[in-house]
Amino acid sequence: MKKQFIIINIITILSIISCINQNKNNVNSKNSTKIIKQQKIEKIELTERTRGTNRSVVYTPNLITARLNGDSTQTAMSLSEWENISRQAETLDLSKISNLQSPTTGRYTDRALAATIIITSNGITYTSATFDSGIPPKELEALYNTLQNPKEKQKKPLK
Repeated sequence: MKKQFIIINIITILSIISCINQNKNNVNSKNSTKIIKQQKIEKIELTERTRGTNRSVVYTPNLITARLNGDSTQTAMSLSEWENISRQAETLDLSKISNLQSPTTGRYTDRALAATIIITSNGITYTSATFDSGIPPKELEALYNTLQNPKEKQKKPLK
């Protein structure tokens, strides 16, 4: 009888310990999901400059503002386009984009525009290292290519 009582107690204790560990794992996974989703992209800007050319495109959730040498145009941005762009930006470690190395140096001699990506997330502005336009660091390549697509669609400007 004593042996059965001891065996039942051991099984009960092991079950309780197992349940406690599962609860801790669930709490940790919920917290990590919250941390990932807290990064809210508010604005993304792509600037490209060289002597004589100053181009800037600002992407916000519902508007694209493009400036070329002082002339400005605005176009509407669809929600799906913004979600695609912000999803690309959310995959980056924003605190490290200022240290990314450019694969080429054509911007040093005006062979290429000097490009920079500026991302505003949760009120904090993150600026990438300068790179040659068209040839971003590999970590920024997907975002850069996504930013190029809305410009190519030639949408009707807002008045």
